[in-house]
Amino acid sequence: MSKAYVMMNCKLGEEESVIQSLKKIVGIKEAHGTLGLYDIIAQIECTTDEKIQEIVTQQIRKISKIQTSMTLTSSESGELFQISEKLVGAMLGKNSSKAYVVFHCEKGQEYPTLKNLCKIPEVKEADVVFGYYDVICRMESSSEEVLQDVITRAIRGIPNLKTSMTLNIIKEQETQDN
Repeated sequence: MSKAYVMMNCKLGEEESVIQSLKKIVGIKEAHGTLGLYDIIAQIECTTDEKIQEIVTQQIRKISKIQTSMTLTSSESGELFQISEKLVGAMLGKNSSKAYVVFHCEKGQEYPTLKNLCKIPEVKEADVVFGYYDVICRMESSSEEVLQDVITRAIRGIPNLKTSMTLNIIKEQETQDN
C-alpha cells in the first residue's frame, strides 16, 4: 500500500468546502482542517505511487480554492503501528483531541525516531516521509491538555530531533463521517 500526506493552504474561509471536496476523492483516507502553517492536511492511501501522483496532480491541485500544497510520500514504515492500530480501532471516538506533527531529524535518524514514536501511546500512526520533512505522526488524546503535555514532554524529548511542527486538527471543521 502506498501512502502520502498532502498539506495545503487554501483561500481564506474556504477550508470546509475544500475538505468536503477532498473527502469525495477516492483514495483520500482522511482530510482535516488544521491550526499552524497549513490550513488542511489529507492522507492518501492507494495501491501504487503512480495512483497517488495522479490524485495529487489531477485532482487535488485542480481544486481552485487550494493555493499551495506540499506532498510528503511515505517510505513504507507503517508496519510498526499495525498492531496498535487494531487496538485503537475499538476505541474510536474516545479521543477528542487530534494533531499531526512533522519533524526534521538528524541525518540518518529517521527510523530510530520512528521507533521512539511508536512507544508513545498517543501516537496512532507515523511514517518516515520524503519531501521537506523527515517524519510525520498522527496523535490522538482525550484532551488538548494531554496532547500538549505529550508533545512537550515525550515528543520533544526524543533524541536526534532538530525541529517539529504541530498541526492541531480543528474540531469545528470535522464532519460526522470521520
